[in-house]
This record gives sequence, C-alpha cells and structure tokens, in this order.
Amino acid sequence: MLSKTRTAASALALATALLAHSACAADPYDAGTVLLRARAIGVIPDERSTISVIAGAVDASNRVVPEFDVTYFVTPNVGFELIAAVTKHSVVAKGTAAGTVDLGSAWLLPPTLTAQYHFDVGGLKPYVGAGINYTTFFSTNLPKTGPVTAIKYGDSIGPALQVGVDIPTSDRWFINVDLKKVWLKTEVKVNAGAINASVHLDPWIVGAGFGYRF
Repeated sequence: MLSKTRTAASALALATALLAHSACAADPYDAGTVLLRARAIGVIPDERSTISVIAGAVDASNRVVPEFDVTYFVTPNVGFELIAAVTKHSVVAKGTAAGTVDLGSAWLLPPTLTAQYHFDVGGLKPYVGAGINYTTFFSTNLPKTGPVTAIKYGDSIGPALQVGVDIPTSDRWFINVDLKKVWLKTEVKVNAGAINASVHLDPWIVGAGFGYRF
C-alpha cells in the first residue's frame, strides 16, 4: 500500500540523515573483506490477496525483530549479502462473507541472498543490491475459536531489491541503515482446501544497526 511504501522510504531517509554527521573516512574494501551486521528490522507487509468462496482480503501484522547478516566482497565494489532472521505475523481475513475471520499466526524464515554494488562517497559507503528470497512458513498457530480448524501456507521464492548505506565510525566499526523490498507470494489452504487464498505479502523491510569489518 502507498502509505506503507512512504513510511518505509521515509524511515530510511531519516535514519541516513540523522546518522550521516557521525561518518568518518575508512579504507576502501578489498576483495575478501567480510562485513558482519546486526540490525533491528521492521517487517511491513504490503498485502494483496484473492480468497475463494468467502472473498475478502488478507491482512498481516507488522513486526520488529532482530536480524543478522554477512557480506563477502569478491571485488572492492561487489559483495554478496546473506541475511538470517525469523518473524511471526498474526493474520486475519477482512471483509469476507463471514465478516472478519481470524487466521491465527505463523512464523516465517526468509533467507535472502543479494548481490550488491558498493560506492564510496565522502567516507559514506552506500550500496544497491538485487537478489532472491526463499521464505518457508512453520509453527502455524490456529485461532482458539472460530471456523478455521486447519491452515497451510505454501513456501515462496521471489526477487528482492535493496538500498542502504554503511557509515564508518572507526576503521572497523560502522553504522548501517538498509531498506529491502521482497516479493513474497504464498498459496494458502484453509480447512483442508475448503477455502483457498493466493496471498502476496510483498513486505518492505526497514533496518538499522551496526556492523564490524574483517
């Protein structure tokens, strides 16, 4: 949704502006350099869905969770980043023929691999990236009451885009802000397929944290 898109983009711009004054010069990256980061990320689903039989639209909750990632440089400007995080979302179906239907909650494991190009701009180190996301759903929790007695989410493979900046604070340490867009689609079966839904979660992922260069 447009409001969620603006929120994610504004958060990245504000974080960059607030932190930029702390930047200091650092040596260029070399091939073989490894960056380790720890971030707090906001996962903001941007949902679209179609639901059979009862119609309506799926709504998934926003979440803030920790995330860890590693970037390995194959040239001074090109690196590959792999992120690791898990996130839990509550899900409801709104505007259905049965009203608002509680679909419980589910945990997601969404490893994402991106190829990045890094720049050096006055000591700041912005980057852009593109890659692939694989999301698997696990530990689905059913609502305690209501018509839903079984639910199954299909795994998803989709593209991911990324923009961010590393802001050196010493020769090794740096602050990071990062924005990702992940295209995530899952096929959902409710009550053993009595109701089926095709759900695009397509989250924005806004992150800020710190890192260390090896």
